[in-house]
Amino acid sequence: MSERPGDLRGYRKLGSSVLVDYGGPTLAISLPHPAIARIRFAPTGALAPRRSWSPVPPDEELAPPHVTVGSDDGTVEISSDVLTVRAEPAGARVTVADRRGGRVLVEDGPEGGPTWKPDGTAMWTRRMPRGQHYFGFGNRTGLLDKRGRMYEFWCTDRFEEQGPGTNELYQAIPFYLAMDPDGHCCGVYLNNTYRSVFDLTDDLHEQQVIRVCGGELDQYVIAGPTPAEVVERYTLLTGRMPLPPRWALGYHHSRWGYSTAEQIRQVAQRLRADAIPTDVIYIDVDHQHEYRVFTWDPGRFPNPAGLVRELQQLGLRAAKVLNVGVKYQPEGGYPVYTEGAELGYFLTEGDGLMLRYVWPGLCAFPDFARTQVRDWWARWYEESIGIGIRVLVNDMNEPSMRDRMPEDPQARRMEPPLDTPHGPPEERTTHAEVHNVYGYLENCAINSAARRALADERYLIVSRAGFAGMQRHSMTWTGDNASYWEHLEMSLPQLQNLGLSGVPFAGADIGGFFADCGPELLARWYQAGAFYPYARNNCSKPCAPQEPWVWGPEIEAVCRRALELRYRLLPYLYTVFEEASRTGAPVLRPLLYHHADDPAARVRDDQALLGRDLLVAPVVRPGRISREVYLPAGRWYHLHSGAVESGPARLIVDAPLDGDAPVYVRGGAVLPLGPVMQWTGERPLDPLWLEVFPDETGVAEGELYEDDGVTRGHERGEWARTRYAYRDGTLTARRDGQFVPPDRTVRIRVHGDTGGHERQLARDDREWTVGTRDD
Repeated sequence: MSERPGDLRGYRKLGSSVLVDYGGPTLAISLPHPAIARIRFAPTGALAPRRSWSPVPPDEELAPPHVTVGSDDGTVEISSDVLTVRAEPAGARVTVADRRGGRVLVEDGPEGGPTWKPDGTAMWTRRMPRGQHYFGFGNRTGLLDKRGRMYEFWCTDRFEEQGPGTNELYQAIPFYLAMDPDGHCCGVYLNNTYRSVFDLTDDLHEQQVIRVCGGELDQYVIAGPTPAEVVERYTLLTGRMPLPPRWALGYHHSRWGYSTAEQIRQVAQRLRADAIPTDVIYIDVDHQHEYRVFTWDPGRFPNPAGLVRELQQLGLRAAKVLNVGVKYQPEGGYPVYTEGAELGYFLTEGDGLMLRYVWPGLCAFPDFARTQVRDWWARWYEESIGIGIRVLVNDMNEPSMRDRMPEDPQARRMEPPLDTPHGPPEERTTHAEVHNVYGYLENCAINSAARRALADERYLIVSRAGFAGMQRHSMTWTGDNASYWEHLEMSLPQLQNLGLSGVPFAGADIGGFFADCGPELLARWYQAGAFYPYARNNCSKPCAPQEPWVWGPEIEAVCRRALELRYRLLPYLYTVFEEASRTGAPVLRPLLYHHADDPAARVRDDQALLGRDLLVAPVVRPGRISREVYLPAGRWYHLHSGAVESGPARLIVDAPLDGDAPVYVRGGAVLPLGPVMQWTGERPLDPLWLEVFPDETGVAEGELYEDDGVTRGHERGEWARTRYAYRDGTLTARRDGQFVPPDRTVRIRVHGDTGGHERQLARDDREWTVGTRDD
C-alpha cells in the first residue's frame, strides 16, 4: 500500500530554496538557475546527502538567482525572473510555470504528486497532456517520439537483443525533452542513480509516472521554450563534451576478429591501397593473452609498440578495446589480479570475491566507487598510452557478466547482487545505487589518467555504458546491433535521442555487429553512417566480413564515395562539434530541433539535420532507388545537383545505390568544405571551399572554426572562428581568435550564380571581402 503526504503545515526559506513541511514528509524546492527548478521529496523529512559520483554540481555552483517566496490560499510559491514553482496545499503536489508567458511546464494535477512504499520504492505522478511529445531518454530503440512507451533505466548488455521493443540498454539517461503541440519545450531530469522507470503509457488518464527503486525523488525541471535552450541548460547541469581531436571525426575501422598484428597490418594497408579514407583502426580483445585485461599475447602481438608505429606511419591512430573483468588467478603470475586482490579493490560477495564469467573465465570486478580503486585502475592504462594508443575503448562495462563462459550457448546474463557493497566507508552503499554509474566512474578514472599522461594532446575515450553526464569523459555507440535493415533505420532516432540527451558524439556500428551484411545493406549503411557523429564499421568474429571491398569494386566505390564526402565536410563538421562542446547542442539533430513549430517535422525520424545547415535523408529500406524527403519551411538546395526547392514540401528524390544519399543545404548557409583526404592530417585545409547558398532574400551566413586539431591549445585561446556574411553579391569574412591558419587558396561558389571566384589568403588576412558578381 502506497503512502501519500498530508496537508501543508508550514515552510521556511533557505537561500534560493524553500522547505515545505507536509506533516513530516518534506518537499524541497530550489532554483539553482533562473530557468531550472529542482524538486526533491523526502518521506522522512531528511534529504539525502550529495554523492561524490553525482553528475550534477551542488546548487550553489550554478550561481543561483535572487528568488522570492510567498504564501497565498494555502500554497507556497518560489519564483525567479523566469520560473514560478507552486507547492499545493495537500499531497506535496507541484506546478511549475514559465512566468514569461504563463505557460505551465509540469503539473501534477489533483491525482498526482509523490507516493512511496516501505520497501524504498517511490513514485511521482503528473499530468501528460494530450498532444505532448517526448524525446530523449538516451540510447533507445524504436521511433523518435517516446510517448506511449515505458522505459527502465538500468545499464544492460543487450547481447543480440536489440529491437524496437527493447527496454533497458547500455546507457541509463533518465532525461526527457517534452514538446507541446505548439512547439514549446521543457525538460525533466531525474537525479537518481538507482533503477528507475518512466511510464508514458497511460494515454487514457493522461498521466505519466516516474518510479525509483531506491534513493530520493530528485527532479530538475528545465525551461525552454526552444529545444536548444532546454538542451543547453540540461548540459549546464550534467556537463558537456570536450572538443575531440579532429582526427576522431574521421572514419574508424574495426572488427572483433582481427586476432593478430599481421591481420591488423594487412587491413590497414588495404584501406590505404584502396583509398578508403580512414583515421582510426581498432585492436579488439583478441590482442590479450588469454583475454587477461592489460596484457598482450606474445605470439599474436609480439611487438605492440612497433605495430602502433607502423599504423602511425600510415596516418592511422590505434584504438585498444578493454573490458572490466579481471581474470581470477589466485595462483599468481598475473599482477593485475594479484595487486587488486591484495589491496582489497574488488567487489565482494559474502566472505569472498564476487566472481562471474567473462571472456577470460571467472573474473573479479573493481569497485569503481572508491577513488583509490579508480586511481589504481587508471595506472594500468599508462602502458597503452605510452606506446601511442590514442583511443581507449571501455567495453562491457555495464558491467556485463555471465553465469558460464560467454561462448556457451546456454550462458545467461548475470548482474551483481543488489546488496553488493560499494564505496569507501564514508560513502558506503550497494550495487543498487552504483550499477548505473559503474561505467561512468570507470570513464572518469581513465579520463583523469589520460589527461595526466598526455599533458597537451587530445585523445578519445569510447564507452559502451554510461549515465547522464557521460559526455564529460567519453563518447559512445549504440552497442551490439545487427545487420538488419530495421537496425539501419532505427539508428537515426537512436542517435538523435542520444544527442537530445546531452551525448552528441555517438554512432551505430556501420554494417551491423551481428549477422551477415549483404552488399546493398552495406552500401546504404555507409551512405547513412558517413553522417553519424561517430562513423565506425564494426562486426563480430563469427559473422561474414564487411569491409568495403568484400562485395567487389562497385560496392566499394559506393562506400568510398560516402566517406570522401564526409572528409570534404570535415571543416563544417568540426565547426558543429565545437558548437556542441560549447553549448551542448547535438551534432546529429532531429528536424524538431530547429523546426519545432512545424508539426510534420516533430516526428520525422528517418532523416536528420547535421548541425543546422545540412538535412540528410539516407535510404534505409531495401530495394529503393528513390525516397520521400520532407523539407521544412525555407529554401533548400540539393547538395549534389544544385536543385532549389521551397519548403514545407514533400519530395520524391532519386537515390540510386551507386549515387549519393539525398542531402540538402539550408538556404541562408555558407558551407565550408575541404579537399578529399585519406586521413585528416594528410594535407592542410587548402583549398578551402566556401559554398554559398543564399536564402529567399539573397542573404547567407556561416562559420568556420579552426585550431590545430591535436593539442589542447584551443583551451588556451589558440583557436580561430571566421564568420562569413553574404549579401548584395559580396562575401565578407572576419576572423577572431589567436590561432592563425596557414596561407591558402579560398574558392567561392555562389549557388544560383554562374562561375566561381577565388582568393589567395595570407596568414594575417583577418578580414576580407570578395565581390562575387562578374558584372
